[in-house]
Amino acid sequence: MRLQRFEFNYFGENTYLMWDDASGEAAIVDPGMMNKSEEDILDTFISRHNLHPQYILLTHAHVDHTLGVDHLKAKYCIEVLAHKADAPLAMIRDKQASMFHMPVKTSSLDIDKFIDARNVLHLGSEEIRVIETPGHSRGGICFYVPESGFILTGDTIFQHSIGRTDFPEGNGHQLIESIRTQLLPLPDDTVIFPGHGPSTTIGDEKMSNPFL
Repeated sequence: MRLQRFEFNYFGENTYLMWDDASGEAAIVDPGMMNKSEEDILDTFISRHNLHPQYILLTHAHVDHTLGVDHLKAKYCIEVLAHKADAPLAMIRDKQASMFHMPVKTSSLDIDKFIDARNVLHLGSEEIRVIETPGHSRGGICFYVPESGFILTGDTIFQHSIGRTDFPEGNGHQLIESIRTQLLPLPDDTVIFPGHGPSTTIGDEKMSNPFL
């Protein structure tokens, strides 16, 4: 599986594009593009690499991770997949944007398909496993690609840090429990690609993350 990171919007949000080289099948994870310039960056990359987007994957429904959803749905006619427990957050994107004084117009977001730990997705021949990690939000999930040895964690865990839990529907105890039981058992060399900031590994976070 190939992976490309883009940094978008005021929050330095990491949007990921992952794809299968053989088939060109691709998925966009947490699209945070907030203007046409950022949309063009992603669209140009997709076009130049002759990729075929299959779906939009959301680790959670906070506004900075979903600003580009409407553009992608309209351009590529693809569905949004996320956890059911984050549907209430998706419906109040306008209130989220207002809370952060973001000069953007947003509307409620309809999740087309609910996914959880029972689901296994595919791009080409590789599996994408859904791991449930509530805490930053009720419906927080991660996308684990075991054959390629990486996981997209959204705002669950960062390099030497963890996601905030002071937002509505956040739960600090639950987040730590999610990380300890769902992420730390993964192989130490698994690369973590978080929703903000640089990549890290499971092994490094076991050793150096002060929250764990």
